[in-house]
Amino acid sequence: MFYVYVLKSIKDGKFYTGYTDNLEKRLKKHNAGEVISTKARRPFEIVYFEGCRNKSDALHREIYLKTSWGKRYMKNRIRNDLKKK
Repeated sequence: MFYVYVLKSIKDGKFYTGYTDNLEKRLKKHNAGEVISTKARRPFEIVYFEGCRNKSDALHREIYLKTSWGKRYMKNRIRNDLKKK
C-alpha cells in the first residue's frame, strides 16, 4: 500500500504534499529534519492522507494534488480542519 499525504507545518501553516509506502516513518523523517525540502518548516502534522494500491497511482495522485485544481480540491476537503486553527 502506498499513501499520498498532506502535511501542515505548525511553524508557518503551509502545506507539503508527498507519497510514501510507510506513512508513520515518513512523518517521523519530516519532523526529525531528515527531509531537505521541509527541514526548516518543522514540526508537521498530517492533515490528510489516502491509500493507493500501487506506487504509480500514488505518484499520479500526488502530482494532481500539487496542481491548482488539486490544491482547490484539498482546500475544500480539509476546510473544517483549517477553520479550527
